[in-house]
Amino acid sequence: NKEVKMLELKNVTKYYGDFKAVDNLSFKVKDGEIFGLLGVNGAGKTTTFRMIINLLDKNEGTILLDGKPIDYSITDKIGFLTEERSLLLKLTVLEQAIFYGTLKGLDKKCIEERLDVLLERFHISEYKNRKIKELSKGNQQKVQFITAILHEPKLLILDEPFSGLDPINVEEFMKMINELKNKGTSIIFSSHRMEHVELFCDELVILVHGKSVLQGNLKDIKKKYRKKNIQLCCKGDVDKLKDIDGVLDIIKEAGTDTYIIKISDDTVVDKVFEVVKTFKSVTKFNVEEATLNEIFISKVGEAYEK
Repeated sequence: NKEVKMLELKNVTKYYGDFKAVDNLSFKVKDGEIFGLLGVNGAGKTTTFRMIINLLDKNEGTILLDGKPIDYSITDKIGFLTEERSLLLKLTVLEQAIFYGTLKGLDKKCIEERLDVLLERFHISEYKNRKIKELSKGNQQKVQFITAILHEPKLLILDEPFSGLDPINVEEFMKMINELKNKGTSIIFSSHRMEHVELFCDELVILVHGKSVLQGNLKDIKKKYRKKNIQLCCKGDVDKLKDIDGVLDIIKEAGTDTYIIKISDDTVVDKVFEVVKTFKSVTKFNVEEATLNEIFISKVGEAYEK
């Protein structure tokens, strides 16, 4: 029985004085999985990251990487892109890479070879010997990302990795993150931009006041929170659909052939589809999914109301 390699948090709690910043948090991130740790500001995300990399002591619970507690012998296998950027502005890009790479146990030759490949990949080779303070915010962000992955980490923590990036560079970062995932890196990812999370997280947890209010596989979560709407674009006797048990309402969008059919639950979809098949020129039949943004807002809202 080969043990699955992963990061595991079990019943982790952290107090600052009397304030409980993280409250009995448990989750697992397998090798080659992208995990979303989501929450509003002050939800406990950064505290959780700092406990994982052993910058902060937890008060209760265990944090294991491949079954072992995380100490200095393991931190070399972890990459961390912090939300509050931590570049040494007076160094050149190369000096910064050597500084970080050496901390992670790489030699200079290896650091420079890997740096050259990554700089080219992010189209900033010409900045190799420039001081970091001379770079734009977006390019500083690229350098920060490069230094977090230079040592090819087994676990990569990305705290708001896309802040300050334009859409083209977000795309570049995502490609790179997916490549790391495919090579087996476990990635924990935090972002306020739910559309980014939606694009490539496998599993996620939503934190409110340090406590998990929603957790699981993204596809399953979206299924469960499916909106009870069908979008239909067609020409035909749409009123026929009102006779179907479970169709609650039909709303026509002004000036179009598009209708929103409100249904009581998923089981009604097939019944509606059977009738729609008899219509002429159906150009759209779409069971709307709730976006992660909507799910997030509703779960966080519920938690605050309790």
